[in-house]
Amino acid sequence: MITLEERFQVTEIEREKVLRNYFRKGLGGPLETFPSRDKRKYIIAQEIIKRFEVGKVYLEKEINVILKEIHPDFATIRRFFIDYGFMNRSDDGKEYWIGNKEAG
Repeated sequence: MITLEERFQVTEIEREKVLRNYFRKGLGGPLETFPSRDKRKYIIAQEIIKRFEVGKVYLEKEINVILKEIHPDFATIRRFFIDYGFMNRSDDGKEYWIGNKEAG
């Protein structure tokens, strides 16, 4: 099976160009638009996911608050995170996390 890294082979120059074009106010700022091309979405998602703690369990509402600061269409970004394995979601859709869930 092909990994995302293999599917979306990205050079550092390409990554920097995409991030510069979509985060015009800097990487800590909002996203101008969420791209339509999967490769660009992947690059953007790699950057946005850094705003979340690995292992911490988030409620959907908490995810939405963080993503709303980045882009008004937070649901599309959240769905991309799940569909492409950047984030995990509980079966009932109430909890989200990156990596392994913290105990308790």
